[in-house]
Amino acid sequence: MKRNAWKELALGAAGVLLLLAGCGAPVQGGSNLVGGEDVFTFTRENFPRIDGSTSTVPLAQAICSVLLDESREDVADLTQFSKTTASYAALIYGEKDLLIAAEPAQSVLEIKASQGFAWSMEPFAIEGLVFVVNADNPVDSLSVEQVQKIYTGEITNWSEVGGVDEPITAFQRNENAGSQTMMKKLVMDGLDMMEPEKEYVIGEMGALIEAVRGYDNSAGAIGYTVYYYAKNMNMADGLKILRIDDVPPGAESFRSGAYPFLNPYYVVMAADTPEDSPVAVLYRWILSDAGQYLVDREGYVAVRDVEESA
Repeated sequence: MKRNAWKELALGAAGVLLLLAGCGAPVQGGSNLVGGEDVFTFTRENFPRIDGSTSTVPLAQAICSVLLDESREDVADLTQFSKTTASYAALIYGEKDLLIAAEPAQSVLEIKASQGFAWSMEPFAIEGLVFVVNADNPVDSLSVEQVQKIYTGEITNWSEVGGVDEPITAFQRNENAGSQTMMKKLVMDGLDMMEPEKEYVIGEMGALIEAVRGYDNSAGAIGYTVYYYAKNMNMADGLKILRIDDVPPGAESFRSGAYPFLNPYYVVMAADTPEDSPVAVLYRWILSDAGQYLVDREGYVAVRDVEESA
């Protein structure tokens, strides 16, 4: 998503959510969802087959736990997510019913077009791509241009961005990762990323965090991940999150659009899903006040500050 378009999307999403709240969207937690005069109860037998991004697994566990009235451990079997790109393919081919995921990659859109598939998609949370370095690195902020030049290979030493004289080791994610899609779209903006050595391409988000933390026993590494992981998964010990253009990532800068690298999380289902199906009920609930409250409670940034409207 282009950075200057985020505020328009946020305002549009808020309008959708207000409409949902006024039209009988489910508003009660637990296993019974109350919307207007209708009552819907989720069970394991009728619960939608869900999938999505690695970074939304904790939220999915919370949703299942609340709506099925089971512990997070007990619902772990329902949240075996296949990562962003694979989850969209699973939805398109009818293997899954509903996604809570980052934005689809271009390859997904090509599959969607080839299959003649139509989906319903609404943003329910705001995610930011953040850059992490070792806590001992004296650099606290980078400009958008500096980040781009690091990942095109034009800037190769921390001394070029106000740091010490030390080579920059720039880690990347693999092509199927949602954060790699975000990196190319939000940060590089059409610029070609440098071809990394194989050891600098990390498959799992947690592994990238660990690589940046301790690579070569130095403070020379940099990597990127989504804000939720860096801030809420206790994975940032020994690391620090950089400001971008001196703007720190967080709920305030995400909702205002001040932070430059923003992307929505979407709830997605097939466009022809019946309105009274469990899939559609869950879709609407995630967008409701109750769903938005849960999103915020779990450490994500909901598109709307539900505490202000509670």
